Amino acid sequence: MVGYLTWAEPQKGRWSVRLEERLLLRMRFLQAEIVTSPHTAILRRRCVAAEKKLRKRGVTQVVLPEAFPFREQLTKCGLRPVSTLALRRAIAADWVRADLAAKGQPVAGARVAVAAASLTGEAVRTVTELCLRHRYVLLDLPYGGEELCRQLRREYGVSLLLGPSKDQLEGAEALVLFDPRTDLSLKNPAVLRLYDEKQALPPLVLPPSLEEALPEGADRGQLLAVLREAGVLKREQIVLGAGKRAGEA
Repeated sequence: MVGYLTWAEPQKGRWSVRLEERLLLRMRFLQAEIVTSPHTAILRRRCVAAEKKLRKRGVTQVVLPEAFPFREQLTKCGLRPVSTLALRRAIAADWVRADLAAKGQPVAGARVAVAAASLTGEAVRTVTELCLRHRYVLLDLPYGGEELCRQLRREYGVSLLLGPSKDQLEGAEALVLFDPRTDLSLKNPAVLRLYDEKQALPPLVLPPSLEEALPEGADRGQLLAVLREAGVLKREQIVLGAGKRAGEA
């Protein structure tokens, strides 16, 4: 079961930490409700107590509140935040388009460069989606990629530039990185670091009937990521929309 940390307002005689099971869109979570405090030391102790209770119940990953201040202590309690990496890669093509548009860059005619350490299924899907949306797509890999180039040309009639130079990568309007690249300046108008969970996700919205069932105050990226991973949400139900970026307070 996945854990879910949430805040509760102080009330006279109220417990400081309470566990209870909770259903969100038919997925069962073990919620730890923590009473807030203006004193950092007290709040930290309560969070540690909540995390230990969750771990004792077998929880290993948790959805955190927005801007949770005590992330560093999670691993000490045997917990980890829900990963958003798979979600980031699933929405990468939509993210590129939205980021280019937001920065006043051309979309269909943009040069989009993708760099990866290996040609994973996620990279293949992202490159394929990008080739169908953008005129110029560049793919930088240490090896391989020839078969993907042939497949894209055969099935969709689109071209993929394999093995671009450093200047071509840095000259692209959008740069999509599946892995860190210390050799690049990362000064492209749009840069997506799909390996970096510290990069704020774009605004993500669900159909209205599903939005109404989501709680306020949770880290939105983590919550949508775990719901998608569990099969509760489908990829096409998660769309980029207006509003604050996921993970931003």
